[in-house]
Amino acid sequence: MHIWKHFSTITRHRHKVIAHCFKAGIFWQGLFHDLSKYSPAEFIPGARCYQGFQSPNERERELYGFSRAWLHHQGRNKHHFEYWVDYNQELNRKEPVQMPTRYLIEMFCDRVAASKIYFGEDYDQSKPYQYFDKGRKRRWMHEETSRRLEELLVMLRDKGEEETFSYIRNVVKPEGKKDKIHWK
Repeated sequence: MHIWKHFSTITRHRHKVIAHCFKAGIFWQGLFHDLSKYSPAEFIPGARCYQGFQSPNERERELYGFSRAWLHHQGRNKHHFEYWVDYNQELNRKEPVQMPTRYLIEMFCDRVAASKIYFGEDYDQSKPYQYFDKGRKRRWMHEETSRRLEELLVMLRDKGEEETFSYIRNVVKPEGKKDKIHWK
């Protein structure tokens, strides 16, 4: 068990997400980011499967064929696109649902922070996009959510953090509880 290392990693990640959410104009949302990772259902498997270079959920999948911690996490955290799947009665099957903008912004912040943590000194602004692009064929995300996230990741890659977070704050940011979408 790697209790301290896992605790340190998830806490460093969470603090980076909070800082990114602050830059994106959703500070309060950032304060509540990933609190479920400290619950026994997620923390214990994370400490057991800690490796330091990738998510412990990957190791848990290798060992058991699935990750109980991930299933718990993605079902409780709205900034994961996997949370946004619902039953479509017309098609008689589950379908991805478009994410509200506030959670899309948090997902962007989460991905940038995770890349910084896992790549460490090898991080550059293209890493979050590369990770997104690598998973394109196996990802089951609403088409519009995917397009919007990709737009932000490409902007980060090509124009940098300062311009991307300014764009999020001034153009993309949701307005109040109605969560209006402001995209080009």
